[in-house]
Amino acid sequence: MPEAVGTIAPPAFVTAVGHPVRWRLLSELACGDLAVRELTALLGQPQNLVSYHLGKLRKAELVTVRRSSADGRDTYYSLDLAHCGDLLSGTGAALHPGLRLTHPRPAGSPTGRVLFLCTGNSSRSQMAEALLRDRTGGAVESFSAGSRPKPIHPHAVSVMAARGVDLAEARPKHSDEFTGQRFDQVITLCDRVKEVCPEFSGHPRRVHWSIPDPAADPAGLPAFERIADELAQRIGFLLHTLAVRSEKDS
Repeated sequence: MPEAVGTIAPPAFVTAVGHPVRWRLLSELACGDLAVRELTALLGQPQNLVSYHLGKLRKAELVTVRRSSADGRDTYYSLDLAHCGDLLSGTGAALHPGLRLTHPRPAGSPTGRVLFLCTGNSSRSQMAEALLRDRTGGAVESFSAGSRPKPIHPHAVSVMAARGVDLAEARPKHSDEFTGQRFDQVITLCDRVKEVCPEFSGHPRRVHWSIPDPAADPAGLPAFERIADELAQRIGFLLHTLAVRSEKDS
């Protein structure tokens, strides 16, 4: 005989995020990838306590960790928003089938100006720029640049073409080209650029996505396909942030 609703154990998601420190960690990581030292400073808690709770979130598969490409002694934590959404949906359904959540479309129309930065402006930032422009039909002005630009990688062009996005006419740009311009968000995609990211007019929101350079991956083309998939997922969630900001500014 099935157990009555309310007598079964809470879903794993509830157990994982129920602690105040873990909920605060998720709230901070929902905005972008952060190093342990940054999370420690934001929470005002000892590093060993923060690391303990991050370990709990990793065990629950809510966050992932990657060694920094700028400083190998540092690590960046990322919140898997898609998996988090799936678990939230299942949590609601565990209480009542009418509470199963569905992934909503962005409320309103996202607008604004977004700049993606990486070192070479040859793959990650170019792909992100093109994906955001394509997803919004140009309603969001999307740009990309690098601290040391180099020619666009042919694999970046081919994986975007497979997704119906044309990078054939894209060109590498130096971040100095955008000095004095105003942006709503500046998103750094590599750990080295995060450390040297210049200031921009209007103090735009700074966000970091710690994404490995696919050109440095011996896997070749499959590495670019994985990065394209990750960027597409992250940009899907970025649209919600931009839509909320646009609604507040209107």
